[in-house]
Amino acid sequence: MKTNLYNLDNKVIGEIDLSDAIFGRAWNPDLVHQVVVAMDANARLPWAHTKTRGEVRGGGKKPWKQKGTGRARHGSTRSPIWVGGGITFGPRNDRNYSQKVNKKMLRAALHSVLAKKFQEGEVKIVSDFTSANWKTKSATAILKKLGIENASIIPSLEDKNLKIATRNLKKISCLSATNLNISDIIRHKSVVISADSVTAIR
Repeated sequence: MKTNLYNLDNKVIGEIDLSDAIFGRAWNPDLVHQVVVAMDANARLPWAHTKTRGEVRGGGKKPWKQKGTGRARHGSTRSPIWVGGGITFGPRNDRNYSQKVNKKMLRAALHSVLAKKFQEGEVKIVSDFTSANWKTKSATAILKKLGIENASIIPSLEDKNLKIATRNLKKISCLSATNLNISDIIRHKSVVISADSVTAIR
């Protein structure tokens, strides 16, 4: 399939071929949801941690004798039923939240999201982002010309200065074509791809 190719002044300068296997794929919401949930789970760290009765401080001495007091039997003040005692079934930091995602699933979900964005007219191909003096101010002006306020930008591997120029812009993220993040693409409204990076997306 073909689509328009734009320059940095937002003018059509030609057409470019896009892969049907990527941008022509059918929308698969179940697969995309599964992959996004798995990625969020893999990024989750088990910070919450409670101590069991064997880990809390104190409790070495039996609080009172076993018989003759009229009170219930207790062997330690660190029991879970005592204030200051251990916690039963509390969160532990050794829990593993990770989920396995096959490479084919990850690739298929990424292609499905890119195809969905393309079909909704939210993908724009730009000839190149090469500039001698990339600054945040100039990047803001260029993105404004392109009509972009909330987007994931995928420049060529050589455009390293663009990432530096856009890293302070809240609604803009700069991604590598060889290491795309599906969550980042979903979070932004549109996708802007450099012509050189179109063939690098796999």
